[in-house]
Formats: sequence, structure tokens, C-alpha cells
Amino acid sequence: MQSRTFSPHRDDVLLAVVSVLAGVLLWTVGVYSTGNRHFFPAWAALVPLLAIGPMELLRRTAPRLTLAVGTVAVVADQFTVGNLGTVIVFTDLMYAAVVYGTPAMARRLPVSTGLITVVVTVAAVAWLRTPQSLMIGIVTGIVCFGPALTGATLRNHREAAEAARLRAGQTALLAEMDRTQAVAAERARMARELHDMVANHLSAIAIHSTAALSIDSPATSREALGVIRENSVQGLAEMRRLIGLLREAGAGQEAVPVPSLDGLEALLEQARTNGAASGLEFVLHDARPAGPPLPAPVELAAYRIVQESLTNALKHAAAGSVAVRVAREGGLLTVAVDSPYGDRPGPRAPGSGAGLVGMRERAQLLGGRFTAGPRGPVWQVRAELPAQEGTVAE
Repeated sequence: MQSRTFSPHRDDVLLAVVSVLAGVLLWTVGVYSTGNRHFFPAWAALVPLLAIGPMELLRRTAPRLTLAVGTVAVVADQFTVGNLGTVIVFTDLMYAAVVYGTPAMARRLPVSTGLITVVVTVAAVAWLRTPQSLMIGIVTGIVCFGPALTGATLRNHREAAEAARLRAGQTALLAEMDRTQAVAAERARMARELHDMVANHLSAIAIHSTAALSIDSPATSREALGVIRENSVQGLAEMRRLIGLLREAGAGQEAVPVPSLDGLEALLEQARTNGAASGLEFVLHDARPAGPPLPAPVELAAYRIVQESLTNALKHAAAGSVAVRVAREGGLLTVAVDSPYGDRPGPRAPGSGAGLVGMRERAQLLGGRFTAGPRGPVWQVRAELPAQEGTVAE
């Protein structure tokens, strides 16, 4: 196990060095911040400065610690002749605590420093009863509340920009998924059309060739050969046309292996990345026992059903956990996807309902069963597919 070494940001190193040197320079020339309100020798003002200066090195990695040390240092500084460098470093540590701290810390600091500013102002006015006492509250606000408010504003802008970037990426991904799905649907349609046309022509060829062999008549044989030739030419032309379209659709793309259930974890990992901004979590429960491999059509159908279900969850599901379960028992492969069902804030990606139709068709083509619909707060997708080679419908 390798130990991780601490390496502060170079800007933080520069801040620490410049802050300490500037504070020492101000102390050397006799520039103090508290005047006569001191209880210790002049050199004591360097102690808080030397304690708070190195905290700049940790402002990004340990904001809670740096703020605690900075608060103690700036309070201690008030009992010395005072050093302006200590106060300036404290304002930067307050700003960094909001920008780099936890979300809860970023929410609480502007509120707490605002309340502290109000309390200090009221107490100073009530105690001193002079107009100049307002300056104590103003300085407190500048040192505490101002940096916290500035840090909160910057953090909110950064988070908003990051959320917008994630939404744009998710929208682009969904658009690409829709495009890919549309291309796959069109290719499947052309493949079915090719199958239907070729089957029709081959059936005609088979019938007429049987007739030519069965009936010993030159006229019948000539007529059958004419029909056979016509159907052969038409079938070949249709096949060439559709194959040409398929080649054009896949031009410039390398052949990829057929997806299988072994790729589910990678599929869910991609969904986790894309659904993080929407508050979605994805969990896989693979209960398939070791045994003979599934037929390739079943593997592909199960994979596509999970993929389409995850796509629908990214488009429509409320925040929560999406559970994917795959189990094989006896002669059936069961695929189940449960996603949160309810009101989802913000705009939803439009859907045409073609995905559910496609999943149902995949299951029915294999002789399986498919159901999908809401069950209370959960949208359930269930598919049962034949898991044995001989049971797969052709």
C-alpha cells in the first residue's frame, strides 16, 4: 500500500509566503491594527501571524481545521498590538472554507457570520453608545461575513455551471441513445423486409421446382423455370438493394461484438455516471448460476431489455435507486428492472413509447413473456425468456 504525500497547491504556497512576509514587514515598520488595546509586548503580534500563515497551505484540503486555527489566531491577535496580515489571512481562510468545504459548511458559514456581525454591532453600540462603535460591526462584517458571502456566491455559480454541464451531457447522451436506437430499429426493419421478400421468392422457387420435377411435361417445366428465373432475379435485386442500404448505414464503422449479459456491469457503470446529476443510483443483482451459456439471441434480447429500461429510467425516473436483477432458474431467464416512479422535478425527455414496444417484441420473438407498468411507487419491467437452446423460437 503506497502512502499518499501531501502536496499543497502552488498558489497556496505563494499566499502563505507572501502573507507571512507582508505581516512581518508591517510589524517591522510599526503598522499595528489594534493600537493601544494590547496586553502583551509588541513582538507577541507575530505569534498569531506565524500560526495562521501556514494554514494557507491547507485551505483547500482541510478547510475546517484552517478556519478553526484562523479563528483562534485572529481572536488572540486582538489582545496584542495587532497585525493586519493576520486579519487578511483570516478573511482568505473564511472564503476558502466556504468554497472548498462541505456543502453543509458552505450553507452555514454565511448565515452564522451574518448573525455574528449583527450581534457584535448591537453589543458594541449598546456598550460604547457612540457612533464610532458602528465601525466595530462594519469591520466584523468585512472580516467575517463579506468573505463568507463572496465564497458562497462563487460556489453557487460553480455548482450551477457544473449542473448545467452535466444536464447538457446527459441530454446529448440521451439524444445519441435515441439516434442509435432509431438506426437499430431501421436496420431491424430492413432485415425483416429482406427476410420476408427472400422467403417469398424462395417459397415460389421451391414450389415451382417441385412442380417441374413432379410433372413430366416440357411446357410445365418451361413455365416453372420461367417463374423460378423471375423470382431468382427479383429476390437477388431486392437483396442487393437492402444490403446496399445496410452497408451505407454502417459505412466507416468497425464491426463490434454482439452485447451479452457479461457487459451489464459496464452498462450500469455508464448509467451511474449519467444519472448522478438526477439523483439516480443503479444496483445490479446477478443471480445466474454457473452453467452452460445462454443462446446468443437470448443474451442479446436480455441485454437490450436492460439497456432500454435504463434509458427509460434516465429519461423519466424520479430520484432514487434503480435495481436490475437477472436470474436463471430451470429453463427460464428472468430479467427485472425496478425504478422509482413518481413526479420528477424539471423537464422530462420526451418518449414515444417505441422502447416498450421493442422490448415486448424481443421477448415475444423468442417465445417469452414481457410486462411493464407502475406498481405503487415503482415502475416494474419483467421479462421471462427461454434459457435453453432448443426452446428459442425461430
